Amino acid sequence: MDIRNFYYREGEKPLDNLVADGGFCGILRTIGCIGDSLSSGEFEGKKENGEKLYYDAFDYSWGQYLARMAGTKVYNFSRGGMTAKEYMESFASSKNYFDPEKACQAYIIALGVNDVSRTLEGKMEFGGIDDVCPEDPEKCKDTFAGHYGRLILRYKQISPNAKFFLMTLPRGGEEEKISGLYDKHRDFLYELAEMLENTYVLDLREYAPAYDSEFKKTFFLQGHMNAAGYLLTAKMVASYIDYIIRKNPDDFKKIGFVGSPYEETNLK
Repeated sequence: MDIRNFYYREGEKPLDNLVADGGFCGILRTIGCIGDSLSSGEFEGKKENGEKLYYDAFDYSWGQYLARMAGTKVYNFSRGGMTAKEYMESFASSKNYFDPEKACQAYIIALGVNDVSRTLEGKMEFGGIDDVCPEDPEKCKDTFAGHYGRLILRYKQISPNAKFFLMTLPRGGEEEKISGLYDKHRDFLYELAEMLENTYVLDLREYAPAYDSEFKKTFFLQGHMNAAGYLLTAKMVASYIDYIIRKNPDDFKKIGFVGSPYEETNLK
């Protein structure tokens, strides 16, 4: 056994080492996955009358693949078509996703695709880091950035020492105007991670393979992923989090106290 395989290696990139068993992601015993269709295992098909069918198959979501891989409990706090605005204004409360009984040690947030679409349609302002108010979450502005920031702050209220992993949007041959907003989305997530404690970026835009036509032949089913695509995503997410934990071991030494009766005395 070479113990060096379990340490961060200088110059290592986040997805250089793909783990098969969840790696150190397994130390996170409860994880909430917050997102849209791609977090819900959504498949595209057709109904008996020929109309399009959009089916959230949560058991095929990358979150549940991750749960089985790492042996941890994962909640799907997601639904096809979700935006940060809808999540904060109605969806989460209607589903009791802010119930302290569902508090997690970690949250993975994968929102942005539908928000960018709303921005391009003129239905939502994208905003920026100044729209986030850590001192008073209710003062976060009515923009994508404001709602996204308020979402994290709301979960911090029920799980103050949880770890947050913010997912960027992968490259995929999108139009220039969309690509520009996807880049802006990534830049905002890095600013947010700088602003808030226990917050990290899963930069799939930088380190994941491009979701180009060749990629989609294997891993997509029309406009959404197929079962293999969601499993591949789970492998990338688990490997990226494993990398973050190995690179920042001091940040995760006391993760076992998060959500325990001894949290307050050990994590001040």
